[in-house]
Amino acid sequence: MKNKVLIKLIVPELDETFDVFIPVNELVWKIKRIILKAIGDLSNANIDTNIEYVLLNKDNSKIYNNNEIILDTDIRNSSELILISKEDKE
Repeated sequence: MKNKVLIKLIVPELDETFDVFIPVNELVWKIKRIILKAIGDLSNANIDTNIEYVLLNKDNSKIYNNNEIILDTDIRNSSELILISKEDKE
């Protein structure tokens, strides 16, 4: 599995964590789209895909740019990423 990394994804909005394999040759925005769809399918949660989400590294608080390729970031096996929405819920 040299073309994928296993990350721990924390979703505070749902108070859940997921272990997810993500491809290293994809852009961050594509990974976020795939993750949102998978979360919706796996957790029966109502995740709003119309709002923008941010991937944040739990260890160093780095926010990943949408146009970065995963391989060019510091995301590696066992990285812990937090998925949070950019918009405030009222």
